[in-house]
Amino acid sequence: MASTILVSLISIVLFCITVAQGRKTLHTTNEISASSLVTDDDICKSMVETQGYTCEEHKVTTEDGYILSLLRLSAGRSSEKANKPPVLIQHGLFCDAIIWLFNTPEESLGFILADSGFDVWLVNGRGTKYSTTHTSLSPTDTAYWNWSWDELANYDLPASVQYVYNHTGQKMHYVGHSQGTLMAFAALSQGNLVNMLRSTALLSPIAHMNLIPSKFTKLAADLFLADDAYWLGLREFLPNVDVGSKFLDGICKTLNLNCANLMSFFTGPNCCINASRIDIYLDHEPQPTSTKNLIHFSQMIRTGKIAKYDYVDQAQNVQHYGQRVPPTYDLTKIPNDFPLFLGYGGQDMLSDVQDVKVLLNDLQDHDANKLVAAFNQDYAHADFVMAVSAKQVVYDPMIAFFNAH
Repeated sequence: MASTILVSLISIVLFCITVAQGRKTLHTTNEISASSLVTDDDICKSMVETQGYTCEEHKVTTEDGYILSLLRLSAGRSSEKANKPPVLIQHGLFCDAIIWLFNTPEESLGFILADSGFDVWLVNGRGTKYSTTHTSLSPTDTAYWNWSWDELANYDLPASVQYVYNHTGQKMHYVGHSQGTLMAFAALSQGNLVNMLRSTALLSPIAHMNLIPSKFTKLAADLFLADDAYWLGLREFLPNVDVGSKFLDGICKTLNLNCANLMSFFTGPNCCINASRIDIYLDHEPQPTSTKNLIHFSQMIRTGKIAKYDYVDQAQNVQHYGQRVPPTYDLTKIPNDFPLFLGYGGQDMLSDVQDVKVLLNDLQDHDANKLVAAFNQDYAHADFVMAVSAKQVVYDPMIAFFNAH
């Protein structure tokens, strides 16, 4: 037990140190029209078109000036245009849109949906490699990183949904993983987006987090590590995976611990990931986020509440919210007849079974034929996006849910 806590502490310190080694590259800040296509479609050329799919890259500008990259797979390998509604797919924390593409076409959700006839749109969240631009700020500016998942739910998600709706003229299905589910819960609980969505599929749903079994994540929250990093001036949080892996490997050997599967160390013991693809994953992930975003997650873990960011200082909360404590997101306000598909796993240490039970209690008045809770005992957090069996276990039932709505 002591050695486990020691590894967790060392890992947290490592994260705080290596965050300072963030990207050195300067980024352009020229404003791009929200309706323009991107000509430098690297992901399309390197990861999509090489597999025989049609791909476009679009730019979407949020209300607060962040310019997001959206990838569109408008046809499957048959080259026939999509004959089903659009599907907007949002990645989770420390990831980008590539997470939905880096397995084989038979295993990757982006390709599977395209081959199933859907018009697929993949979002690259703000601050990630393909969404670094802003109308007036650079990632080297402190102000660029002044956001948490509040802004993702209230700016990024609405901008992406509105863009796809305007571009296609159709209501869409939404898929979110991890942080992408929290964004949807927050938006839907405020009555937003429902008129442009057909349904949502939320994989490894994040809402309540105070019961998580992840010792690393819990310890980081309890020790206010993200808060400390923020006040030390670290606004962009980007763990250096290569350095971190070597560091932990040395610690594990010294303490005679089995830390070979670093991903499982953080997310739970993933059962079914294709080990041959891990190197490809590490070529692209993890992606940066804001330190403020991690503070917000830590607040959720400590309080058990789904609330807006707490500035701690009551005067700042009044300035932002008109009240001394942050408003909560009331999930019981999600329309009871709105179709929800939830996929969760018994080994997940971030979207754990006990917290999901609390979430399901919030949704207890939901229409029974509009809510599907699909549980898999063997799945952990990353299995829902990376498992070789995800098509059969998760995606096929999800597609059947989409077809019914």
